[in-house]
Amino acid sequence: MTFKNIPKIELHTHLEGCAPPTFIRGLAREKNMDLSGIFTGDGGYAFRDFDHFLSVYEAACTVLQSPEDFRRLTLAVLEETAQHGVVYMETFVSPDFCGGGDLSAWRDYVAAMKDAANEADAKLGITLRGIVTGIRHFGPEACKPAAHCAVETFGDFIVGYGMAGGEMVGRPADYTYSFDMAREAEMPLTCHAGEWGGPTMVAETLDHLRVSRIGHGIGAVSDPALVDRLAENGTVLEVCPGSNVVLNAVKGWDSHPIVQLRDAGVPVTVSTDDPPFFHTNMTYEYDMLAKTFGWGEEDFAAINATALDAAFCDDETRARAAKRLEPAA
Repeated sequence: MTFKNIPKIELHTHLEGCAPPTFIRGLAREKNMDLSGIFTGDGGYAFRDFDHFLSVYEAACTVLQSPEDFRRLTLAVLEETAQHGVVYMETFVSPDFCGGGDLSAWRDYVAAMKDAANEADAKLGITLRGIVTGIRHFGPEACKPAAHCAVETFGDFIVGYGMAGGEMVGRPADYTYSFDMAREAEMPLTCHAGEWGGPTMVAETLDHLRVSRIGHGIGAVSDPALVDRLAENGTVLEVCPGSNVVLNAVKGWDSHPIVQLRDAGVPVTVSTDDPPFFHTNMTYEYDMLAKTFGWGEEDFAAINATALDAAFCDDETRARAAKRLEPAA
């Protein structure tokens, strides 16, 4: 049995990280750029560990040099994602990769991504919204212009602010300025934490950055009091099991804590993170959760209800996504 055709909500993806390797290779050929060192012999992305993954990711981004490149990228990603039943998707986008943090340039990139998203919505029945992200390992100062870009373009397409990148660079309190800036503009907030930093990093992220969602968050499972806090506060975890397995954040699917967290009352969702890097897609995630933990259609319906409720979009968009989640008559 496959869950490919079940309508799905996905909250945790990185737009550049969703780029099919064939798309990046093709763009590199167009620009006469040699990126051969980032690919495996069979054409996938090649990396050894998380730090090397970040390097390969950023190398792939070097071919994405214009709003038109991002328009094409957005279409390619949505075409692939829609094939796996995703009807609503949120993706992290960074001004650092779209004009280097310059607001005027960023506006042009946002317009291009939005144009592609509208085309895909009409043709493929998938809605995309963007969450602006500061890149943590670029440092706290680099996150400030990212947050400024987020605030200035917050609206129908850009729906939130967050932070991604190397989780072990600095502490959450170092990044309060950019999160405060976004919060003052009433932007919904999320932040990667607990993929590598354990429960302390998750707790500090809640304390200092005051987010409503946590990217990954699986390290919280080793602190029962923190798990209770997440459950009581309704803090949503954007869990990416396949990514966690490939990057060795967990030992394997059997040891993934998503069930423990869910059974403890923590709101959990399921996403792919950077699917071509981690040899996954939403169909695979569902299939593996079913195979490993015995999840069925009721479990996935509950996961999607949680994700829909946690989505950063406006009520009209949420209602449209809810309609698409309904089983076909």
